[in-house]
Amino acid sequence: MKISIVSGSPRKESATFRVALFLKNVLEEKTSHEVDIIDVRDYNVPVLLQNVITSVENAPDDLKVLAEKMFSSNAFILVTPEYNGSYTPALKNLFDHFPKQTHKAFGIVTASPGAMGGMRATQQLQLLINALFGIASPFMLVTPLVDKKFDEGGNLLEAAFQKAVDTFIHEFLWLAESVRPELQPVYN
Repeated sequence: MKISIVSGSPRKESATFRVALFLKNVLEEKTSHEVDIIDVRDYNVPVLLQNVITSVENAPDDLKVLAEKMFSSNAFILVTPEYNGSYTPALKNLFDHFPKQTHKAFGIVTASPGAMGGMRATQQLQLLINALFGIASPFMLVTPLVDKKFDEGGNLLEAAFQKAVDTFIHEFLWLAESVRPELQPVYN
């Protein structure tokens, strides 16, 4: 199965990107799934195109790599900070450019240097996933004090947080593998 972790922060020094890197490393180490990161900072996605990108071939040249990643993904993990009680506009804009993600599993991860960890953004992401016809895992990874839990290289600094990560990954993979039973490697 191909899992794309969407890092939704457009900020140059994104603390939430640390969580995306960590999740990618854990999934690559403990599963045989193909895992990549779609970082919104890597693509110059305009505010909104006239038409939805319906294939890699009809994508603008500068978005073909992104289109390939979006169309080949079997499941997504959305990683975002909280912006005014919601997820980032860059994350929404990215998904607005592509068709619905019907029957694909989604994991929700929020992160914040504050004590709430982006909790309000989780509620908004559930609405987005429903609108995309995706299936959200009810087990979310809310990451308060993200700058204290992960270093710039995506290494976990707070060992006690590993249990929350393991529960999130286990439940996300259960959902993703149940939706796509033909793609079922196990999480060790």
